[in-house]
Amino acid sequence: MKIAYARVSSQEQNLARQIARLKAIPVDRIFAKKQSGKNFSERNKLKNLLFSLKKGDIVYVTSLDRLGRNANDLTKLIQLIREKGATFQSLDLPDFSAIPDPNLRNMLNDILLTVFKFQAQSERERIHERQRQGIEIAKTKGIYKGRPVLYSALTNNIHRRSIYLAIKKDLKKGESAIRLAKKYGVSHSTVYRIKHELHL
Repeated sequence: MKIAYARVSSQEQNLARQIARLKAIPVDRIFAKKQSGKNFSERNKLKNLLFSLKKGDIVYVTSLDRLGRNANDLTKLIQLIREKGATFQSLDLPDFSAIPDPNLRNMLNDILLTVFKFQAQSERERIHERQRQGIEIAKTKGIYKGRPVLYSALTNNIHRRSIYLAIKKDLKKGESAIRLAKKYGVSHSTVYRIKHELHL
């Protein structure tokens, strides 16, 4: 079976372009998620995909950074896919499936994946460095306001405002922050921030 994984890192980004490319393969099933690729342990769609894998399956992503940007996590994920007897293919990497010798095919795949994993992590580190430099410059100019608060009573986004109010209500009832983060699909830090606002 051909199985695909698509991911964008925020609610504002659109999955449509990735899904269109994956459907063109075509694939039999797509697991899609709007969530950060930083933390593998929080990506339930990806864990569901890994759990469903069977021997002979092929896992497709449009690019390697959709699976993750941390080299160690990428290595772990690809190893998990192989342990299931499945193979991994990123559309931004050459396809060596036509090479008859499996040892040569795996060797070439491993070399390419090592290079691209390094590039993906290096790009993430460069982005963070540029962000840090930008923040420092903004601070010296007195214009840095910090990251915008996505979930609050003042946000213009009606959906996020309703989630904020629901979390606030549930916290007052004594529900745990961890449970609420899972229930509403937000980060733990978001729930703890709201909890701090309530002085709980």
